[in-house]
Amino acid sequence: MSTLTVLGGTGKVGRRLADRLTAQGHTPRPVGRTSTPRFDWRDESTWAPAFRGADGVFIVGPGSASDWSPLLERLLTTAAEQNVRRAVLLSARGVEFHPDGAVARAEAALRRGPLRWTILRPSHFAQNFTEAMFVPDNDGAFYAPVADGRQPFIDADDIADVAAVALTGDDYDGRILELSGPRAIDFDEAARILTEVSGRSVRYVSEADDLHIARLREQGLPEGYIEWRMAMLRGIASGADAYVSTDIEAVLGRPATPFEEWARREVRRAA
Repeated sequence: MSTLTVLGGTGKVGRRLADRLTAQGHTPRPVGRTSTPRFDWRDESTWAPAFRGADGVFIVGPGSASDWSPLLERLLTTAAEQNVRRAVLLSARGVEFHPDGAVARAEAALRRGPLRWTILRPSHFAQNFTEAMFVPDNDGAFYAPVADGRQPFIDADDIADVAAVALTGDDYDGRILELSGPRAIDFDEAARILTEVSGRSVRYVSEADDLHIARLREQGLPEGYIEWRMAMLRGIASGADAYVSTDIEAVLGRPATPFEEWARREVRRAA
């Protein structure tokens, strides 16, 4: 059994991964700015204590607003000095839509680094409709500049299951795993499913790129993040990101979770 450091241990994937590692008999070490030991990407004195005694590390970056690959290079060196052997990086499918962006640079830094590595490239999370960018507003509307583009939304539980396999064995060392749900749906269909499951009217509003960018700027989001997000959304709008990946079934021996099944499990029904 292994001790495994989980960066972003309270995030959508990190907390699910920690639960799986515990259930398998491993010792997860979820770390962040308020944990013990503490971990802060911007405070390098916190890195070695977070890695001490760990066999592997699950890496969630500090964001895609700016190039964090130099930080990652130093982090991997610190991890190797603490005898960490393996790193699994949560990247994103569609990194090719922004090939000089922060996420692509982080992938390159990982591949150059001293640890055995696996890269996870998931499609957009189903949980984005409950925890992130596509959460409906008080009127039940969510906004995206993707027209009738389709996306095979992935359940974060599936990502955590794959991450647990990659982090605790060597079968996927040196591999990039493309992860997605089993079927691509458009955003109108997502809204219909959410309406049916929640009992609340949910609707998708397609908007022009410039209006969406203005909306993101009003939220105070960094320009680098906006550039990355728009690249990913344009991949959906163009149809280039509608393909279904098969690595979940290859790794887990079961199909990926359908959006409908995820919604029935996690979306609350209106009172």
